[in-house]
Amino acid sequence: MTIWLRAICSAILVALPIAASAAGGSSQERALLAAHDAFLAGDKAKLARHAEKIPGHVLDSYVSFWRLRLRLEEADPAELRDFLARNEGTVLAEQLRKDWLPVLGKKGQWEIFREEYSALVKADPDVACYALQERRRRQDASVSAEVKSFFMAPQALPEGCGPVVDAMLLSGELTPRDLRDRLRLLVRANLMAEARLTAERLPLDQALSGIQIENAAGMPVRFLERSDADLNTAAGRELVIVALTRLARIDTRSAVVFWNDRLQERFPLEDRQYVWAMLATCGAQHHLPEAVDWFNNAGETPLSDEQLAWRTRIALRQGNWPEVKNAIERMSPSGRNEPVWIYWLGRSLLALGAHEGGQALFMRISGEHHFYGRLAAEELGMPLQIPKKAATPTQEELAEVVALAGLQRALALYRLGLRTEALAEWLWTVRKMNDRALLAAAELARANGIWDRAINTADRTVAEHDFTLRYLAPYGNVLSKQARARKLDEPLVFGLVRQESRFIVDAISSAGASGLMQLMPSTARRVARKIGMKGFNASLLERPEVNAALGAYYLRHVLDGFGGNTVLAAAAYNAGPGRARRWCDAKPLEGAIYVESIPFAETRQYVKKVMANAVYYAAVMGGEQPSLKSRLGTIEGAMTMKAEADEY
Repeated sequence: MTIWLRAICSAILVALPIAASAAGGSSQERALLAAHDAFLAGDKAKLARHAEKIPGHVLDSYVSFWRLRLRLEEADPAELRDFLARNEGTVLAEQLRKDWLPVLGKKGQWEIFREEYSALVKADPDVACYALQERRRRQDASVSAEVKSFFMAPQALPEGCGPVVDAMLLSGELTPRDLRDRLRLLVRANLMAEARLTAERLPLDQALSGIQIENAAGMPVRFLERSDADLNTAAGRELVIVALTRLARIDTRSAVVFWNDRLQERFPLEDRQYVWAMLATCGAQHHLPEAVDWFNNAGETPLSDEQLAWRTRIALRQGNWPEVKNAIERMSPSGRNEPVWIYWLGRSLLALGAHEGGQALFMRISGEHHFYGRLAAEELGMPLQIPKKAATPTQEELAEVVALAGLQRALALYRLGLRTEALAEWLWTVRKMNDRALLAAAELARANGIWDRAINTADRTVAEHDFTLRYLAPYGNVLSKQARARKLDEPLVFGLVRQESRFIVDAISSAGASGLMQLMPSTARRVARKIGMKGFNASLLERPEVNAALGAYYLRHVLDGFGGNTVLAAAAYNAGPGRARRWCDAKPLEGAIYVESIPFAETRQYVKKVMANAVYYAAVMGGEQPSLKSRLGTIEGAMTMKAEADEY
């Protein structure tokens, strides 16, 4: 063991005197976990009893926080401010302020609100809305524009913004047209409960009842066939647009038939263009080639960056490079400066003969270590070069991060299994670190087996890098053994696990997928039967060797089902083989275009990251290093593709 590693291990033992597991640890640890359970249950008395056993523990501030949090409504401001003063600069102080500020806003205690808000590092939407209320009371003229940014977002309106929105409607700063625009946005986003609340704010002569909206949205075909909506009124036309929007989500072509054959001539030009843009966006998401023409039918109506993104994607699938260029150039400055659109604009310029312009765009992102940065570099003929490994953290640098109270609390929380609280502590503590401190903190996480924090912390460095930390390979023997057994590309397996679980063996997704390779219990059970694994039960998925064996078999299964195509296999692993197949085109598609046009944002980002991860793991591990473009390859046309294997 090297000197620096002995130093860090010694420092960690000093920082974390807790040696036992959470389940069988010290009496204080057991009391902490019981206090946490009492907090979650809202049991103040039980929490108070356990709090008596915890003074002096590294996490005693958490118990104080939990006790204050349960009586936030009635707590004396002086008591809350005392906690904030004693814990100033910590994540708990930040969280208590975030929780307390809405209470102050509801009570109209604006003087205290203003003082505490000024100490907040980052406001969440609800707190920011209460701050807008407070500023409007002081007649701050800039409030209106900020409220509109909340109002025209496809999400529920934060509670604190409600009074400001109502006041702006009374003053005319927000109009019925604004309400209808928000209604349309919410219906497109399938946020129907919020859409009904928005409709209730319309003037009486334009009002839409909840029952009318439910009828239009719940049974759109029946509504459109039998509609008695008065298309001479704004309310009647809006109900038809609700029904068309809902139908377009599930059957865009049928919605177009209703619109084209029966309805559009009875709508004003502005509404006609809006509906065509909505239909085109849905069509693009369903990969309908007609969507290119439908976007043209929308004329010059303003499109959101999201709509322009889908206009770009359907044009990519059609090989329509002038349309790709046009759509990207219509995006907002922030939108078209995202790496994805810098790359595709560069590709469009190359396709249209503007080589210098295309290469200049590629140069802008070619040094960035992500999916499109790598593709841009490959367009320029630049081979992958892993950045020079930074100097190993010194004993002094390691000692400095070990001494940070925030990281000590984070490590203690991890050992107790309180991952949510531990993650918040860790992120708060590393948020302002320089590269040297980040590398030392990443090493601290690695030494403690907290693989996700080691990876993510190393991923934050700007100038000094350690890609062996960014692309850690825990459980290497287990994963490599299973990859070889199933004839899988090892960098792909590690790239998939890095994205699925960050090597957290007990990770459980919101959908219920478990372990290193994030297998659904039902899938794991069927695979276990296939390979003859005896005595399988879902709890075994937390064992790396079991999870890797089942996951490698399933990955081999989806690869075989798609003729060995890794892009389709990654899409299938995340979203299911049926969807991965449906997203193919009748004709062959460039792999990068297939990936960019995946309808599900989560799966789209997942596949990009898995494929980029595989490239970097190959470079870190040595051996053969295929380019990202060659890994993406070409996606065969759906008619010629090998039939997929059964879904698991």
